[in-house]
Amino acid sequence: MLKRFKGFMILLLGGLLILVGCNTSVQMGDRIIGIQSGEFFYTNGILKTEYSGATFEQVWRAAEKTLEDLRARGIVKEKKIATASIRAVVQDENIRIDIKYLAHDITTVGIRVGTAGNTLASQFIHDKIKANLMNMNM
Repeated sequence: MLKRFKGFMILLLGGLLILVGCNTSVQMGDRIIGIQSGEFFYTNGILKTEYSGATFEQVWRAAEKTLEDLRARGIVKEKKIATASIRAVVQDENIRIDIKYLAHDITTVGIRVGTAGNTLASQFIHDKIKANLMNMNM
């Protein structure tokens, strides 16, 4: 019975997201799920997006440059074959950037600012990464 209820709630949530439009979020218990302008996905304080046309290495360098531009301190980098993460502190806010390889020119980046997440600050960092990617391709 509980499985059916969960399945129904997922279908209802999916239908709601389609009907509501571009910018929406839903709170289910202690989780928040949202979509913004069709390109960002917000869940549990992490703002995620895909960078098409950018390789994993390009996104990694753009994220490093972004934190350098923001004068981050306490930077801790962890890089593996298809995943990477960078933790740092900017203006007394903890930042975590997670980078994942999806395909040759598609990379996913998730950003969490603070302990509960800050959508506006995460969006700002995404914009900086995107600008750094554009500057690298010129």
